[in-house]
Amino acid sequence: MIMKRTEKKELIKMNTSIATLGELKKSGYKSKSIKDELRDNLIKKLTNKETVFEGMHGYAATVLPELERAILSKHNINFLGLRGQGKTRMARLMINLLDEYIPFVSGSEINDDPLKPISTFAKELIAKEGDKTPISWLHRDERFFEKLATPDVTVSDLIGDVDPIKAANLKLSYADERVLHFGMIPRANRCIFVINELPDLQARIQVSLFNILEEGDIQIRGFKLRMPLDLQFIFTANPEDYTNRGSIVTPLKDRIGSQILTHYPEDISIAKTITQQEANKKDDRKIKIHVPEIAADLLEQISFEARKSEYIDHKSGISSRMSITAFENLMSTLERRALINGEETATVRFSDLMGMIPSITGKVELVYEGEEEGSAFVAQRLIGEAAKTFFPKYFPKIEKLEKEEESSPYEHVLNWFFEEGNFQLLDECDEITYQTELNKIGPLSDLIMEFHPDLPKSDINFYKEFVLWSLVEFNKLSKQRSFNGYSFKDPFASYINGL
Repeated sequence: MIMKRTEKKELIKMNTSIATLGELKKSGYKSKSIKDELRDNLIKKLTNKETVFEGMHGYAATVLPELERAILSKHNINFLGLRGQGKTRMARLMINLLDEYIPFVSGSEINDDPLKPISTFAKELIAKEGDKTPISWLHRDERFFEKLATPDVTVSDLIGDVDPIKAANLKLSYADERVLHFGMIPRANRCIFVINELPDLQARIQVSLFNILEEGDIQIRGFKLRMPLDLQFIFTANPEDYTNRGSIVTPLKDRIGSQILTHYPEDISIAKTITQQEANKKDDRKIKIHVPEIAADLLEQISFEARKSEYIDHKSGISSRMSITAFENLMSTLERRALINGEETATVRFSDLMGMIPSITGKVELVYEGEEEGSAFVAQRLIGEAAKTFFPKYFPKIEKLEKEEESSPYEHVLNWFFEEGNFQLLDECDEITYQTELNKIGPLSDLIMEFHPDLPKSDINFYKEFVLWSLVEFNKLSKQRSFNGYSFKDPFASYINGL
């Protein structure tokens, strides 16, 4: 069977045993810019109906098509969006569109292409050794560079500077190009280079990027070098940074081919998929944990409530990391209780959601009103608002004012609290005790059976407690935190019984 010409060419590129320039030439290898690599490999994946950006959810109809168009156009890219929207992750996933290996001149600081050298070192070596010039191979995983833009970043860090030690060791004049020490950008030649939080970079540093993006010129301490660097630049920025901490200078924005706006998940199902994907990566718990679907939905709804809360600064955004870390804390709350009680299984309770508060308080920026109330109060308020939002989807709506001739579906439950008084659920009680306590509220079991007769047995207790917490949010019951649990009671029972 005769191998197709294109297949043979691909095998030649993968032949990393080639060790000299002469062997590389004989193999038929052709140089290709990094933007051409990205474009060609993207075309192959799109043609073969392959998933290009694995694990990016909610962007299929918005961000990813724009990113693919930018790659096909061979543009440098700026991801503009709030924190926790997957900007850096998309940049890192772009390495999967690079060729697996590329050759470079051995010893080159800037990954010189053996067929198109640009550094003095590589040119002199090839002139001296010719086809015997040694070459090495660079894997695509090593072709990703990332720099967080901070105010202390200098031109020397990014572009380079004169190295007096090198000049002394080699006994060279400062006028010799060989005394130069290349910065991060030249060293990332033929690689993807990401600058995160671009507006935080001082304006004079941003100016130093102008020529690199367009002409490929770099200038170090008076050395004007014509080095057509081959880079795929990706920048990330928060839209609020344009006014709060800095800005992207206009000429630099003009040189960035595509600016792509990112966004948060548009619905709970997408947010839940992201949370499960990330949280499951490091979940090695020994106990068996059951999470009712409604509990996972409520967890995601907290982020949606936060993005419209009057206590939170919406400009800073609510990162998807909040839901991920909240889920991890929720699992740890169950794990801790199971370990204390010597149990091998555990099911999420509504009160377990309070264990997520430390993950919420550190992820939100509060406005003045929020600071006045305190971060813990705001976190509890978000959980309560999530319950209020979800409750009408599972049970009849609770009206503020009810007509006397109409009976409420919750009348018997509320009467039970009026007659029985205080009801308490302890944080660390075992599963049997927890179920026994909830079963004492007979009308509550009847309510669940009426509206959710086919509910799995494992979810019944969560729904029962969900009703209690929601009745509190709608001011039908009162809730009080004790040292080791929560107590529920009719808000007017003690007063009326006293009369």
